[in-house]
Amino acid sequence: MLRRPRRTLEVAVPIRRDDGSVSTYAGVRVQHSTTRGPGKGGLRYHPSATVDDVRALAMLMTWKCALVDLPYGGAKGAIRCDPAELSAAELERLTRRYASEIAPLIGPDKDILAPDMNTGEREMAWIMDTYSTAMGHPVGASVTGKPTIVGGTAPRRAATGAGIVTCLRRAATLAGQAPPVRVAISGYGNVGRTVAELLAGDPDMRVVAVADAGGGRVDPDGLAIATLGEWLDAGGALADAPVGAPTDREAVLVADCDVLVPCAVAGVLDEGNADDVRARVVVEGANGPTTAAADAILAERGVMVVPDILANAGGVIVSYFEWVQGLQAMSWPATEVAERLEARLVAALEAVVACAAAYGVDLRTGALCLAVQRVVDAHRARGLYP
Repeated sequence: MLRRPRRTLEVAVPIRRDDGSVSTYAGVRVQHSTTRGPGKGGLRYHPSATVDDVRALAMLMTWKCALVDLPYGGAKGAIRCDPAELSAAELERLTRRYASEIAPLIGPDKDILAPDMNTGEREMAWIMDTYSTAMGHPVGASVTGKPTIVGGTAPRRAATGAGIVTCLRRAATLAGQAPPVRVAISGYGNVGRTVAELLAGDPDMRVVAVADAGGGRVDPDGLAIATLGEWLDAGGALADAPVGAPTDREAVLVADCDVLVPCAVAGVLDEGNADDVRARVVVEGANGPTTAAADAILAERGVMVVPDILANAGGVIVSYFEWVQGLQAMSWPATEVAERLEARLVAALEAVVACAAAYGVDLRTGALCLAVQRVVDAHRARGLYP
């Protein structure tokens, strides 16, 4: 049953362009599993999005939600378009039409949408409003990742980075690394920068190298993260920042450090550089940054890899908290959200470590074993009807 999605809905999304012409885009929403709860997953806009891609991402959301023990199944959506070619008004019409087309299958107890590639708070507000208008009353819990003014939760913006930091600290302890733990971050976007800034105030941690697509900076004594942030906020390029020494993005992957955090794109760790990775722990901030060949090399070398399905689950966990708050029509303080996020991730990591040890496998395989087993157990408990 779990080899195939529960349902796949493909829709036409016609919109009237600003010049009066009509363009039609292909949209899809896949619900892989709703056995453990309503579907949960993002909506992305990309010109090369395919149904097969969305099916795979929906399945990954099933495992991710089960792994961190959320009462959700997995879902994903996409519209095949280039958002850079659309005005804000056209994007609004596109988003609302898509939401209207899939409305029978979504809702707070069916399938909850969230931001993904090229979508954000703005699009979630449009979807919530479209769905609420159809229902005849406000339904804030129909989406997560929406603006705080309409029921969003502020900590969600930094949730993925905060979750990575929680996994990083716990993994460093499990690996027996003595402080200060030296950290290198590849991919200094929203997530990578959040990780660095959260670690900057910890005397037991030292961020020694960072990089983005244009280059980076390195300092074995630790980079001045606050100064780096001021430089970036002023519009400066990371490669030219007045901290540390220059380096490039490839060099950061093999930098002299204890923990490597790849937060950029998929496949940056491959068979060409895995032998040169000097970190003893890799915490995957991005989705799929390690190829299968690199995984095997790192495992043979005894490098602990905290898989993406766990390490970057902070976003979906805090989305769950936002959904719960929406259902209860109340707001939690940011400190409570942070405490709940840390507790859930630590519990998940310890469960993965135990599962991996029981089967004699690496953490990635252990995480998948645990996640799939939880969904299987739920299927068996509910039975098959009719």
